[in-house]
Amino acid sequence: MPTPALHSIHVHPVKALRALTPQEAAVEPWGLAGDRRWALIDRAGRIVTQREQPRLALAAAGLLPGGGIRVSAPGREPLVIDVPEPAAMTTAKWSGTKIETVAAAPGASDWFSAYLGQGVTLVHLDDPAVRRPIDDPPYARPGEMVSLADGYPLLLTTLSSLDALNALIEQGDLPGEGPLPMNRFRPNVVLAGTAPWAEDNWRRIAIGEVTFRVAKMCARCVVTTTDQGSAERGKEPLRTLARHRRFGDGLIFGQNLVPETTGTLRVGDPFTVLERTE
Repeated sequence: MPTPALHSIHVHPVKALRALTPQEAAVEPWGLAGDRRWALIDRAGRIVTQREQPRLALAAAGLLPGGGIRVSAPGREPLVIDVPEPAAMTTAKWSGTKIETVAAAPGASDWFSAYLGQGVTLVHLDDPAVRRPIDDPPYARPGEMVSLADGYPLLLTTLSSLDALNALIEQGDLPGEGPLPMNRFRPNVVLAGTAPWAEDNWRRIAIGEVTFRVAKMCARCVVTTTDQGSAERGKEPLRTLARHRRFGDGLIFGQNLVPETTGTLRVGDPFTVLERTE
């Protein structure tokens, strides 16, 4: 088996939009630099994702110096969006939690509203250090923060587990839906050279110079059934995960991470398990 190492890095500047795949990324206490600092909210303040709007998979956002973004989508002219000046706060709601954010300039919200055919507002998380503690007892610890990600700063997946899952899909009754690419799972870091499902038993790990606490298995939702290149939905991988990877109420693929240290991740960095579950 090859030496375990970091295979790829994925940064999502706007929650639910297509990922960037840089060769390196800084790790901050609340996640990768630039990851999910922007999101869309509906008129009730609820964060909008591919769960409600699968066409977000076809939109992209590039990072600009200073934290701004350049967005593009089918049928729309690209738009540069600056980080908004701190002003009146806009409340974003996610899974019962209220998060204070800053609304972008109106033109940005108009751009996304026209693309989605739904009134939405683009918001920016101005200060992750204070805005959103991780709220998931008993898995979170005091002082741990997160950006606008679903629940934790980073999501880790492995190539070997994807291969194992695709083999199970091929053996099932919907083999035509596989094999699935890793982008269905929208990870931040992807490892190569590990055994399938080995991540189930990791408690602490190191990738290059950065150490992480493995906080919790990642339960998957309907977004994983969304083809990230067409925005069309199928039944996999949830159908196969339900048969082979059900842990309690969750259909599991990947692990949620919390940084213990900061630093820079680089593709090719060595990977080490520091502590396993008993």
